[in-house]
Amino acid sequence: MALGPNYRVSYRRRRKGKTDYQARRALVLSRIPRFIVRGSLGHMTVQIAEAQSTGDRILSSANSKELIKTYGWQANCGNLPSAYLTGFLCGLKAERKGIKKAILDIGLFSPTKGSRIFAALKGALDAGAEIPCAKEKLPSDKQISGQSIAEYAQQLSTNEQEANQKQFSHYLKEKLEPEQLPEHFSQTREKIEKSFKLPKEEEKKPETKARTKEKTRMKPSKPKAKTMKPKTIRKPEKKRTEEKEA
Repeated sequence: MALGPNYRVSYRRRRKGKTDYQARRALVLSRIPRFIVRGSLGHMTVQIAEAQSTGDRILSSANSKELIKTYGWQANCGNLPSAYLTGFLCGLKAERKGIKKAILDIGLFSPTKGSRIFAALKGALDAGAEIPCAKEKLPSDKQISGQSIAEYAQQLSTNEQEANQKQFSHYLKEKLEPEQLPEHFSQTREKIEKSFKLPKEEEKKPETKARTKEKTRMKPSKPKAKTMKPKTIRKPEKKRTEEKEA
């Protein structure tokens, strides 16, 4: 008696290569927010999400497009320096919201040593996040700062100038020399760090006597409560007799 085929069709997102349900189940059961890193050829997206019964709740998020719009990033948004800055930005946002611990979620990407995923992870670690990882997987400071890219561009400019213009056409279009990438990286990182540290420093400034006097002067004076006089209880008047006593 034929029982039919025993082949089981996998879930749609697993067939499309989007979700590893076995790994996701282990991450969800840990009850720790997930540090999600996803990337395309041109951009990086970093999120910290918390699993709930209704779906994932995004606690903190950063995209490499923010580097261009907010912090004036002129280089490519799909390389290691931009991945680090995106993770650094997401980590600072999480720190402001009081989120410290997370666990890495790379989806179906292979954990390649020194890849953009671990560059974004290093950025979040430098921002103060506590994410367990193997330190040998993280890229070096030379790779993150763009020093290796600058050295490669300098080598091409001396030997093959046409290949240099073709390889770094985006940099030249944005009027940024590839050799200046490390300096531009450090400037952008300082801008990101200052944008998150300045409000905190202003809150922690000690109040001077002039500021306290100004605050007391600006405070509206409370109206004085009216003192209520005690009511006097009048004694009932004696009824006048209409007829006079004889």
